[in-house]
Amino acid sequence: MGLTPRSSEAARGRSARRAASRLSIYLSVVIALGAGITVAIAVATDWSELASSWALGPVVFLVVAAVVGELRPVRFVSSTGELRMLTTSAPFVLALIPVAGVGVALAAQLVASAIDDIRSRRSVVKALFNSAQYALSVGAGALVFTSLSGVPMLGSGVAIDAPRIAALLAGGVVMIAVNWVLVAIVVSLSSGMPLSPILRGDIRVFLVTNLVLLSVGGIAADVAADGVWPLALLAPPVIAAHIFASTAARHAWEATHDGLTGLGNRTQLHHELDRALGAGAGVGLVLIDLDHFKDFNDTLGHPVGDVILRQVGERLVDAAPEGATVHRLGGDEFAVVVPGGLDAAHDAAMALIGSFEQPMGIEKLELLVRASAGVAAAPDHGERGDTLMKNADIALYHAKVERDRISTFSPEFDINTLERLQLLADLRSAVHAKELTVVYQPQVDLVAGEIVALEALVRWTHSDRGQVLPDEFIPLAENSGLIFPLTELVLDQALADLRVWRDAGHDIRMSVNLSARHLSDLGLPQVVAEIMRRHATPAGALVLEVTETGIFSDPARADLVLRALRGNGVEIAIDDYGTGNASLSYLRRLKIDELKVDRSFVSNIGSEDHDRIIVRSTIELALALDLRVVAEGVEDADTAQALQELGGVIAQGYHLGAPVPAEQVVSRLEGASHGSARLTRGQG
Repeated sequence: MGLTPRSSEAARGRSARRAASRLSIYLSVVIALGAGITVAIAVATDWSELASSWALGPVVFLVVAAVVGELRPVRFVSSTGELRMLTTSAPFVLALIPVAGVGVALAAQLVASAIDDIRSRRSVVKALFNSAQYALSVGAGALVFTSLSGVPMLGSGVAIDAPRIAALLAGGVVMIAVNWVLVAIVVSLSSGMPLSPILRGDIRVFLVTNLVLLSVGGIAADVAADGVWPLALLAPPVIAAHIFASTAARHAWEATHDGLTGLGNRTQLHHELDRALGAGAGVGLVLIDLDHFKDFNDTLGHPVGDVILRQVGERLVDAAPEGATVHRLGGDEFAVVVPGGLDAAHDAAMALIGSFEQPMGIEKLELLVRASAGVAAAPDHGERGDTLMKNADIALYHAKVERDRISTFSPEFDINTLERLQLLADLRSAVHAKELTVVYQPQVDLVAGEIVALEALVRWTHSDRGQVLPDEFIPLAENSGLIFPLTELVLDQALADLRVWRDAGHDIRMSVNLSARHLSDLGLPQVVAEIMRRHATPAGALVLEVTETGIFSDPARADLVLRALRGNGVEIAIDDYGTGNASLSYLRRLKIDELKVDRSFVSNIGSEDHDRIIVRSTIELALALDLRVVAEGVEDADTAQALQELGGVIAQGYHLGAPVPAEQVVSRLEGASHGSARLTRGQG
């Protein structure tokens, strides 16, 4: 019997608490052992006798070098993709063991660690753990050295020969290995990763870097008896090793991380997926894509877009569950690897998308960023990393097209997505090649019996599929960003045709639809103004139709765009009125010019009293507000007659004319000028 989502969540909560408890116990044990060793060495060391055997200059040099080495660590990329630190204090602490005794070596290491903890503002627990693991590692290294060399554990001023150098190097290996393992256990307990992969993944850096450092420690112990200057000669190779290791680490980090956000990149994502899947546990993948991010870049510029992406990365990291890793795949697409199965991945997706509820403060702007997410999980949706990526991407595409915020992969998405992706590719080619056509449907003044406007409608005849319905390709264009060049194509053709008809003496308007995405594009007014100038379109001759839902998706920005359009002489119409939640008084404040009553109300006014009352009331109020009213969906003479009785209404529908190509419009305009605007459905 499977776990329900609630019980699964409770189980994950218990698991997280157990992991936190294990980590707390481990830290307490290490701190207690480290404190015990520190006290034991401090009490057992005869400091007065020890000081008399020092060569003061070399000891001071080694202590200072140990402190500097702790404060200037070598950075490298661990097997988990994290930027880790490897201090270069180890060779000098190692040299202090035979030169000044284990007590001095440990004191130097603890002082260096304390300074670094204070400078880095680490918590008390972290600082105590650091001191404890250094005490354990230095103590273990000293024990190995003295056991192999035969010198007293607390002795100092030990002469170094070849056998003792070998013993010292062995002690150094143990010292660093103990430190390495103690830290790796913390990483394992806090991340949930098995210990073995962490140690295996970092062993190369461990061996290569420390081989150089430990060799320096052996040489330092050998030449310390000769004074400070021979020791100073060791500085160049240590500095060189530091530079080379840091450079290699930087290159390795850059190869697996995004330079803008600091998150893991696509390469690191695949590494994380393979690691998680190899561990045999359930793993979820959440792909996140920002909605309309192109609008921010185009309007505010790429520097602001970069700031937004960095803030998005920070919010995702904060919202990601314990043990999850966040990656930027490029552009405005992110991915999060979530430990656990499908329920954990879906819960994570909700938290990640929810992190964008609050606006982002960019300079003096408050920007509301929206995103969509696709979810896939192993083993439900695949057991390979590339399969999970493909299925999460399909789910994301489904979320974009269906306008769901979060979509979880389903097998039936696969076939639909492949077909839509091919259709989208074909549409992109058709738009760039200008293979789409524009047809025009008349809008008739029912009182005057004249065609007063035309609505431009785009049509696509596919080379293989034949006629593709607008309901199929318009959503693809909207969700892919292709709606912008598509609308420019329609505007350009429609206004070019309009100029021909107006030059022929037909004083008509042209209506063109805008999508919700256009109302977020602050650059749209400039584009429209340029096309109007190109075709000498007079003020009031172009009507752009928007929907209530399009306005309410981002009211503040829509208001700016609509006001700028009206400032350029464009008139604004509300399309499909009655299907949203806007009141006429609110729309009037937006300075609109025309109201299009939705066909779902108009088509039934002859048979449904309820719809007739709604349409009549809407028309009366709109006319009182000095708005032009267009009734859509006039399919028969009875509907046209009923509308004519309601006042100065403009009607549109197949009874008055079907959409036709530009070459057939002239005959209709000429017929309308002779009083024959009321065309039947069969004409054209």
